[in-house]
Amino acid sequence: MMSCDYSIIIPAYNEEAFLGPTLDSVNAAMSVSELCGEVIVVDNASTDRTATVAEERGARVVPEPHRQISRARNTGGRSASGRFLFFLDADTTLSPELLGKALSLLESGKSYGGGAKVRFDRDKLPWSVRAFTNFWNALARRRCWGAGCFLFSLREAFEAIGGFREDLYAAEEIFFCVALKKWGRKRNLQFEWIENPPVLTSSRKIQKGYLSLLGTYFLLGLCPFLLRFRRICRPWYGNDEEGK
Repeated sequence: MMSCDYSIIIPAYNEEAFLGPTLDSVNAAMSVSELCGEVIVVDNASTDRTATVAEERGARVVPEPHRQISRARNTGGRSASGRFLFFLDADTTLSPELLGKALSLLESGKSYGGGAKVRFDRDKLPWSVRAFTNFWNALARRRCWGAGCFLFSLREAFEAIGGFREDLYAAEEIFFCVALKKWGRKRNLQFEWIENPPVLTSSRKIQKGYLSLLGTYFLLGLCPFLLRFRRICRPWYGNDEEGK
């Protein structure tokens, strides 16, 4: 496998409807970068055309049969050849400006990784969703967290901390960021929070039932041990019962 400067890793389960536009945005962003990059789509046991859509747009498809987001992220990270790793959701748009800024920060040698302000693809959202999003952005910036829809790190750091925790079915990005911060602090490296441009991600989970989703966030915040149970994390896994 030839090495490259950076790898963009996209976990995907039955994402044929969203993956195409995501990969189109990724390819457009990469086309204006002077660095060498690769795109890896981790096919997380899809039953639709996810793998075909990925291959048609030039991505390397890596299978991961176990239905778990953190496992899929780790499979992609371990398959990557880049010295910088980007984790992107399959329903998220990557702009050239955001990719360029993140790469510059990693190349500076002062950062171990970072994230970006999150913005949804709809302007008209319930006030509770807008309030929660603002709360998340403020908290993430303060705590040095990155949202799972867009997160980047040094490959060295990813390998040193063992990637994402595979005993969790949600919020794995928060624990990943906490471990990264400890690793980076020992090396005098910093977390980078990109305010502008924000990362644009899909509001589809909100459209399906935002009150239920917010309730699940609240419950998991009070009882983090429930993150170990797939049934409780159903908003991220639908009705899929495999691997409970």
